[in-house]
Amino acid sequence: MTKYRMVSVVLTVISLLAMAAVPNTSLAQHPTYEMTTPIPENILTPDEVASSIGTLKFNDGVPTEDTASLVQDYLDRARGVDAFLKGIPGASLQEIIKGPAALGVDAVGKVAIFDGLMDSHSLYLTANTSTLYIMPYINTKDVGPVVVEVPPAMLGAFNDAWFRYVGDVGMAGPDQGKGGKYLVLPPAYSGDVPSGYHLIEPTTYSVWLFMRGNISKGIDSAVKNVKDHLKVYPLSEKDDPKPCEYVSMSGREFNTIHPNDFEFYVHLDHLIQTESDEMLDAETKGLFASIGIKKGQNFAPDARMKKILTDAVAIGNAAARANNWYPRGDLTMVYYYQDQPTEWVMAYPGKNVFFKYDGAINTDARAWFHYTYTAVTPAMAQPHEGRGSDYAIAFKDADHKPFDGSRTYRIHIPKDVPVNDFWALTVYDPQTRSMLQTDQQFPTVGSQDDGFKQNDDGSFDVYFSPEPPKGFEKNWLQTIPGKGWFVILRMYGPLKPWIDKSWRPSEIAMVD
Repeated sequence: MTKYRMVSVVLTVISLLAMAAVPNTSLAQHPTYEMTTPIPENILTPDEVASSIGTLKFNDGVPTEDTASLVQDYLDRARGVDAFLKGIPGASLQEIIKGPAALGVDAVGKVAIFDGLMDSHSLYLTANTSTLYIMPYINTKDVGPVVVEVPPAMLGAFNDAWFRYVGDVGMAGPDQGKGGKYLVLPPAYSGDVPSGYHLIEPTTYSVWLFMRGNISKGIDSAVKNVKDHLKVYPLSEKDDPKPCEYVSMSGREFNTIHPNDFEFYVHLDHLIQTESDEMLDAETKGLFASIGIKKGQNFAPDARMKKILTDAVAIGNAAARANNWYPRGDLTMVYYYQDQPTEWVMAYPGKNVFFKYDGAINTDARAWFHYTYTAVTPAMAQPHEGRGSDYAIAFKDADHKPFDGSRTYRIHIPKDVPVNDFWALTVYDPQTRSMLQTDQQFPTVGSQDDGFKQNDDGSFDVYFSPEPPKGFEKNWLQTIPGKGWFVILRMYGPLKPWIDKSWRPSEIAMVD
């Protein structure tokens, strides 16, 4: 053995003897690990945690694969619910445009007109039977800026494709009811803007212009006013604009209600793919992207995700309906009268069309409005004495129960109804939030009706039931056994006693 090899062997033996003398400190020999620094218990995760979605299991803070899958499915479902509730405005506006488009109102220059008023044939969120509706098709994506020459004596507003207020026309607009020229620009438009127009600058290509004409001088007169003055054409054709092509919508069956099943997300994806990327803020885009809806990408959820989103939309739909019938928390601001128990509520919570309260957006308030109503403008939320209109809605009766179509109910309208024009009650279907389809084509009664009966003291009583009470056939709205309903009281030209709430209708009480 060489000198060097002998030294190596000696060193190895010494090393082995040293290791044998030191205790083994591996975790296998000491399974209980003691932290040298005290750690608060509430930042640690136990091996099992009970939760509303099941028992969550961990190994020293690391979730098991089953727990990871469980919570990730939950997040996808929660985001799907949030996407439904936040997507209602855009989905609703898209369907409002698609409904008339299916009947031919599908290009700039075409106009939907309800020249025989709207009736219960139309699936349309809480429409009325008392004014002339006019809705031109407007989309700047392919044709560039669009000119709208608004007739005199209109009430209306421009809303963008996400159902946001852009500007008023008519009485509440810059033309002040005299009529005027409006120019709708594409998003981020950088071309020349000619003078002489009221500018409308949305962040979307598609724009909904909703106008109402007063029929106090007759429907034919109101229709003539529109057809004599309304023009809608691309700015590029201003030197030789084509006349409008009118499509009568009265008495026709069409749908403007967004789906409440998985197809909701398909419709939402279509809107995002076709609209300007400026339509949504980055956070909302991120929410939709988290469930697979992203501009420029194909929306193709796998079987797992489709099942989750089908569940999510069911929950979201239930949440939206719970908002309407059982508002709570911040949504108590929807009650029209705060001084005593009431079931009269308002369409815009707190009379706020922007749904921003104390510096924060209330998404429940936004869903409350858009699930059941249309047309966003401050002019419809803040009535001016003697002008415009205001609304009170009842989803439940005087005993705070949903209405039963097989029973008889009565509302008492005190004398001296404070309106400059007229008032009306219209009954609606809780499923479609559209007019209730009964034997009454126009499910509305009110002060404009021939034969409407007034009590000896100047007050009125109106009944809701399957059959009319004797002597009140003209003061009756038909309901359907086995089906619910709700009602809207419309006040046209409301006066001070309505606005300051010193005059008020009764609750709607069951009388049989």
